[in-house]
Amino acid sequence: MEPSDGITTASSGVAPLGAPAPGGVAGAAEARAYAETVARAHWGQPGRAVRDEDVIDLLLVVSELVTNAIRHGDGLAGFEARPTPEGLWIAVHDNSPVVPRAARAFPTTHPGGGYGWPLVARLARDIAVDLRDGGGKTISVLVPLRHAAG
Repeated sequence: MEPSDGITTASSGVAPLGAPAPGGVAGAAEARAYAETVARAHWGQPGRAVRDEDVIDLLLVVSELVTNAIRHGDGLAGFEARPTPEGLWIAVHDNSPVVPRAARAFPTTHPGGGYGWPLVARLARDIAVDLRDGGGKTISVLVPLRHAAG
């Protein structure tokens, strides 16, 4: 589920929407900051703003996916964010071809952890896990965003 137009690749810098951003994301904090910048820039036009509670949901989803890529996916291989009319599409690339067990069945128990995927499933939609040609996988989601009341 990789869009063919207007992809914004994350970094610690900020690039115009739809243009690749310079550098790369090293961890969850940089990914969160970048995703928030993209979301607020898109919805930051005069008379428009994104709801803060939706940004919080976005930051939780980004944190979970990036942290899982680092901890369980043999490292973070890339991060992308792109605004859509419905919200923010994000993609997290890692180096492992192993698809998370929770991607196929919603977990019903959480022995010592495992809360991240249910959180992502609750806050995001259009979740896809795709193997990458060069190795590893991409987990992409759409996090819905709404305009703040005026």
